[in-house]
Amino acid sequence: MADRVRMQSLSLAIVLLGQGTAFVLAGSERLRSKSLDRNSYNSGDWFNRLLWDCKDGNGFGAGLPPAPDNQAYWIYDRPLLADPALRPDCTAINAARKQFGEFLRIRRSSPAFSLGSAAEIQRRVSFPVADTPGVISMRIDTTGVDPHWTAVIVIFNANSHAHVQPIDLPAGAKIALHPVQAASLDPVVKQSAFDANSGTLTVPARTVAVFSQS
Repeated sequence: MADRVRMQSLSLAIVLLGQGTAFVLAGSERLRSKSLDRNSYNSGDWFNRLLWDCKDGNGFGAGLPPAPDNQAYWIYDRPLLADPALRPDCTAINAARKQFGEFLRIRRSSPAFSLGSAAEIQRRVSFPVADTPGVISMRIDTTGVDPHWTAVIVIFNANSHAHVQPIDLPAGAKIALHPVQAASLDPVVKQSAFDANSGTLTVPARTVAVFSQS
């Protein structure tokens, strides 16, 4: 379940830390589920409801999804929906919500995540080669845009193991984990670190780490 929470947060972070207006379906930050319904447009409130009390779960296991778009898959859905281990508890739901909130605060903390024009995005945003499947490395040049930093570096690591990312830095540059994540309630992301001797960033498994360069 912890891995599912981290992967949900990682998926949402790709949207929240990307350029442009971020659209997130209500409840995604709370692990909202429609019980494997592949097309819930006409499924009614039972499958589309948004549960605010974590004690009621997230909607997973509400029943077999309606037949028109799902019956062919019931043989697979039935054992999954009946498995209590796949239904997140309050610990999982609250962890996902808190990680989502942290990414919102990171987005708000710097103009780097809302540059405003295609020309600025093309000029400032780059994707250094990560050389590892499941990893995206993004650098945003914030010179003249953010008075606090000269760049923001984001590493999305979807793998089940830590990732070590080499980075090129000008002489005297300083790298630090974003203040929001340095004070995070998530102990895993706080393990993200910069090694000045090797010039590398280390990011734990299933983690999005945001670093500031000054």
